[in-house]
Amino acid sequence: CLMAVSGKAAAFRLPPLPTVGEIIKLFRLKAQKQLSQNFLLDLRLTDKIVKQAGELRNAHVCEVGPGPGGITRSILSAGVEQLLLIEKDARFIPGLQILSEAAPGKVRIVHGDILTYKMEKAFPKHLKKNWEDEPPDIHIIGNLPFSVSTPLIIKWLENVSGKDGPFIYGRTQMTLTFQKEVAERLTANPGGKQRSRLSIMAQHLCTVEKCFVIPGQAFVPKPEVDVAVVHFTPLVQPKIQQPFQLVEKVVQSVFQFRRKYCFRGIATLFPESGRLERTEQLMKTANVDPTLRPYQLSMSQFRNLCDTYRKMCDEDPSLFVYNYREELRQKKMRRNSFKSTSQPEQTEEENQL
Repeated sequence: CLMAVSGKAAAFRLPPLPTVGEIIKLFRLKAQKQLSQNFLLDLRLTDKIVKQAGELRNAHVCEVGPGPGGITRSILSAGVEQLLLIEKDARFIPGLQILSEAAPGKVRIVHGDILTYKMEKAFPKHLKKNWEDEPPDIHIIGNLPFSVSTPLIIKWLENVSGKDGPFIYGRTQMTLTFQKEVAERLTANPGGKQRSRLSIMAQHLCTVEKCFVIPGQAFVPKPEVDVAVVHFTPLVQPKIQQPFQLVEKVVQSVFQFRRKYCFRGIATLFPESGRLERTEQLMKTANVDPTLRPYQLSMSQFRNLCDTYRKMCDEDPSLFVYNYREELRQKKMRRNSFKSTSQPEQTEEENQL
């Protein structure tokens, strides 16, 4: 009997439905360029994306930006317990409701923006697990619009650091699409051309895997770039154990002058007064070679820089609120102010002469 029941769960199939292409025609859906929308109609590819998420039978899944519902069908066919769809574009809701009716009791549709949606209440409380345990039976899957993918993953990485948002349930896994170039940044190793701020912020908090690349021609309309599927699993212990904002500030400063020696970017952490001495102190204590380029630094070197910078901030709290760009702006304003006040005096002097 048990075998029969599990077989039945595994064999869940959607009833005959209009194809994704027919849904698009039926509701006259058209990808909006300003929203960087691209539809994936090939169900073999959507099945392949969903497969990267792992075992989804009886799992709870949140799909971000389902659009016309290609990936949605593949998720439902995987035998999930519950599927939450968060879609910002109201044009897609009627087509998603057809899928909801075909899988009674399994689908919940939310018309809203994933950047502001409160993920803390998205799933049942009984699914929560301790951070040290195996990941909960919760997954986030999405073919993200290019315009939202980077700000969204930064937001979620901050949630991983704070163990809040969708990670209040434990180490929730994510399977998401990005422009191929962004995916390469997320997964780049030290010394790689694509090593960037995104590499450090993602890899110090998660295991990040680039699964496979989807050629641009698979999408409608065809984007100018290829797309890659990336899988994230939050780490039990982050590789840099400092607050997210501090790590982000240090990493952002280091990569501010990507092609110069890392000394140049690190110097922007400090006010002009005493900048050289403090930069030398930080690099010496952190044991980082000042002539390395930012992309050559290892994760342990970034950890040393963050730990040392934290101690310096504890000794001088004004350091953390210091903003290099703001100092430059203030200097420019003073210079312009000086020019504007000195110019009339010269004109008046010329008139007297």
